Amino acid sequence: MHAWLCTTPTGVETLKWTEQPTPQPGPGQVLLEVKAASLNFPDLLIVQNKYQIKPALPFVPGSEYAGVVQAVGEGVRHLKPGQHVACLSGTGGFATHTLAPAAMCMPLPADFPFVDAAAFIMTYATSHHALIDRGQLKTGETVLVLGAAGGVGTAAIQIAKAAGARVIAAASTDEKCALCKAQGADITINYSQGDLREAIKAATDGKGPDVIYDPVGGEFAEPAFRSIAWRGRYLIIGFASGPIPSLPLNLPLLKGASLVGVFWGDFAKREPQNNAAMMQELSQWWAQGRIKPVIDRTMPMSELFAAYERMGSRQVQGKLVLVNA
Repeated sequence: MHAWLCTTPTGVETLKWTEQPTPQPGPGQVLLEVKAASLNFPDLLIVQNKYQIKPALPFVPGSEYAGVVQAVGEGVRHLKPGQHVACLSGTGGFATHTLAPAAMCMPLPADFPFVDAAAFIMTYATSHHALIDRGQLKTGETVLVLGAAGGVGTAAIQIAKAAGARVIAAASTDEKCALCKAQGADITINYSQGDLREAIKAATDGKGPDVIYDPVGGEFAEPAFRSIAWRGRYLIIGFASGPIPSLPLNLPLLKGASLVGVFWGDFAKREPQNNAAMMQELSQWWAQGRIKPVIDRTMPMSELFAAYERMGSRQVQGKLVLVNA
């Protein structure tokens, strides 16, 4: 087997395509032949030692992947060799083979493409947990999605529409706004042009959005929160822009609004039954055609550096997926 190995987490350029012995699964593990692995924002941070999870060195990055079970370890009952699965384990995906925790593997329907499967769990689980569970989104409410053309953003648009909400999608270019419109957004805002607060006001007839979905942080957080509706819920997903914003705490008071933290990874660990039910619903929505991952492009696994460059320069729309031939 081969894998992109990180021995010094000081940047992408230190990763090396390394030949290694193919391991055998231990108790509770499965050996997967990796068919596809998506690139997520945490994959950018983890090789720079900037992510909250710091794996022991050396490690193979690639948090989310899909493939074929080659062998199962002791105690694994629900998976068998030849089965197609997707997994989000935090590391291991940027390789030809990986050992995956069996409990974190999602069995796939036979017609679920590997590329879609590798781009499914993180974005849709995060967005469903955020909007439906933490945000308590109701039919007829208005959702503002910031960073709406990215992986979690496009998933949030689709899930909000599936829940019967009206969606305002905000992105940084007209091209990205067009993508959001194609995913079902009712209104788009190019926040690189004009005043964001005024645009939100115009899009909501002055009422403001009931739910704001923010995976970006940075300079747009405060003007967005100042625009929120009475009893609104501001969902804190992440800080893709880099800076972590500071909000004056009188704003939630004046708006009767809530700041709501969203940490799907811990939710999945602390509430596994609720998470399993959510994943089952998402699988049903995929089968019904209500949701489908937006794939920016696929690239060979050998072009990992170019993939990282595309993500780091904010060019990715939807999800970028690396594939093994």
